[in-house]
Amino acid sequence: MKIQKRSVALVLGTVLAVSAGALFAQASGLTRTLVGKADVSVPGREAVVARVDVAPGAKAGRHTHPGDEISYVLEGEATLLIDGQPPRQVKAGESFVIPAGVVHDAHNTTNAPIKLVGVYVVEKGKPLASPAP
Repeated sequence: MKIQKRSVALVLGTVLAVSAGALFAQASGLTRTLVGKADVSVPGREAVVARVDVAPGAKAGRHTHPGDEISYVLEGEATLLIDGQPPRQVKAGESFVIPAGVVHDAHNTTNAPIKLVGVYVVEKGKPLASPAP
């Protein structure tokens, strides 16, 4: 019985830590909803699939990921800002890839939300996103 209680406590603690990290890494007006997570063929990495919503007029905030981001825009339009590249408009039906560790941001300057599916192939045990200066 003690082992079962410890296992439940460990799982709950892990869930709380991951949730707190995810909340910390999200800017106001941006939400990431975990859809799935699985190991990939690269040791020490995992794929995280998330639904990402950026509210009208919101900014994702400058951030990085501990792995590559591959995203597909479902609805809306935003300005994608990737350090070292000119600003780029992305809209429904388009995709983009951001390499690991590259600082980027997205600005939704429209009156409609932008919705996308993000696939992140990231290092296990690291926060999905970290704020950048």
